[in-house]
Amino acid sequence: MLRTKGKTMTRTIALATLVAGTLDIAFAMILTLIFGRHIPDMLRFVASGPFPAATDMGTSGAILGLLVHFALMAVMATVYVLFAKAPARRHLIDMPYRAGLAYGVITYIVMNLVVVPLRFGAWPPKPLSIATQLFAHIVLVGIPIALITARQLRRR
Repeated sequence: MLRTKGKTMTRTIALATLVAGTLDIAFAMILTLIFGRHIPDMLRFVASGPFPAATDMGTSGAILGLLVHFALMAVMATVYVLFAKAPARRHLIDMPYRAGLAYGVITYIVMNLVVVPLRFGAWPPKPLSIATQLFAHIVLVGIPIALITARQLRRR
């Protein structure tokens, strides 16, 4: 089956976004329940990053949180795919586990040491938060994005 580069890129980004986004949000929901909190509240908190009023928006705020989560994941997937497609970075395709581990650490650093503190001022993070967030960013985000990208871009 012939595919254009644009369709391959779009499909790769969409698939990586869907898989990594679903794994990550499912993990966040599990942690939310384990800590005795409510999933809609967690989703509204996610939405409150770019939309501070989302905490008071009820169900629509929770839905907005889910959309914000997947939008962020789409940015993460897009950055990786665009970076990995360059011929000079073939190693990202050839060694997806190593690349995914590194990308997971990079996404952790950007989200938890830059984005979250700028918006919420949450610093320093607690050790449990560091552990769970590193796990999520490496195992549920970085590695799946790298594996999907490697598989899809090898088909070209």
